[in-house]
Amino acid sequence: MPNETISASWHTETNGNASPKCKEDFHHPQVVLLPQHNHLLSLMTILRDADTTASRFAQVVERVAEQLVGAALNLLPTEKADVISPTRTTYRGVRQTQAVCGVSILRAGASLENAVRRCYTGPLSFGKILIQRDETTCLPSLLYSKLPFGIETKTVLILEPMLATGGSACTAIEVIKARGVPEENIIFVNVLASQRGIQAVFSRFPSIRLVTAAVDEELTPRSHIDPGLGDFGDRFYGTEG
Repeated sequence: MPNETISASWHTETNGNASPKCKEDFHHPQVVLLPQHNHLLSLMTILRDADTTASRFAQVVERVAEQLVGAALNLLPTEKADVISPTRTTYRGVRQTQAVCGVSILRAGASLENAVRRCYTGPLSFGKILIQRDETTCLPSLLYSKLPFGIETKTVLILEPMLATGGSACTAIEVIKARGVPEENIIFVNVLASQRGIQAVFSRFPSIRLVTAAVDEELTPRSHIDPGLGDFGDRFYGTEG
């Protein structure tokens, strides 16, 4: 990928009330940012609210996840498929042609699995990767991976709600590529990404694709997304504090 495609344009004009740290008009050739319409923004506002309860947080994550997975599945290849409708008329439709494997980066990534099961109607399998980030150095460490047989022939959806520094994401992509999956068959499904994380991932893996609901420009001194939404796993599973 040419160098100029790794950088991105950032704008805040799409919503007059937007935080200057939240980029609602983000452009990158390999990134699909969900349309920043009022419904999605209202859901993201609930997720970002520190006062949102764990049960409410989990409910709203499901709604956002279905939008994300739908956008990711829209990237799959298709073939023509004609069917006969109940009125005995031929409908010239399409059928997705590639099996899907959802790979969760534990533990937060598992929160997106139900949306994949609901949205995809073709052959489906799942894998797991456990990566622990050192909170002092912010460096990732691979602890466990279990990927299904034949993953190299499938479209792989990496399920990871938060993309901060990009360290865990890059480690997961390396594990999946080592199993023979081409970069172009990898789609990173993500709720919230940072500018730094996106740049880190695409500087190493320019041919993957990323689907996200929001992009924040900054990280805190501890490398957490700012304004972010806190620790996703703790908030989803109710293990805060």
